[in-house]
Amino acid sequence: MGQKLRGEADYRIIAVEPASCPSFTRGTYAYDFCDTGMICPLAKMYTLGSSFIPSANHAGGLRFHGMSSILSQLYHDGYMEAVSVEQTSVFEAAQQFARVEGILPAPESAHAIRAAIDEALKCKETGEVKTIVFGLTGTGYFDMVAYQKFNDGEMSDYIPTDEDIAASVAKLPKVEG
Repeated sequence: MGQKLRGEADYRIIAVEPASCPSFTRGTYAYDFCDTGMICPLAKMYTLGSSFIPSANHAGGLRFHGMSSILSQLYHDGYMEAVSVEQTSVFEAAQQFARVEGILPAPESAHAIRAAIDEALKCKETGEVKTIVFGLTGTGYFDMVAYQKFNDGEMSDYIPTDEDIAASVAKLPKVEG
């Protein structure tokens, strides 16, 4: 990102988030509490509202209602893109990655893996050659219950309705300016 901001390179940077907690792709850029208890200071971020609670069936990590202030500013200014992905496709990508690489990724990392696979498949279709880099930040050994649910066919996708998000965003703190 530093090279992009300095004009030294024009990388395409994609943030990947769960479709069940789509802060960037469906959230609002506003001041909000950084916690659901509304105790922490306000921060300007893309948010679904600190009262937003993801569906109980959301097993793929990344449950927070908002995004980092720095990433939110970069996204708001157009320096990066965002996509949302359903958790079953995330776990499918994680399983594929584990079979090929021998590493069981954490669900948070598996979101990036899903997007990297999707980008590679687009390149395969178009013949475009590009370097795709993603962050592998953890292993999934603490997420075995979620992997078991996926393997047993008990995992489903839930995408919040526009009404769900609007109700939570309506509770955002009112900040002048």
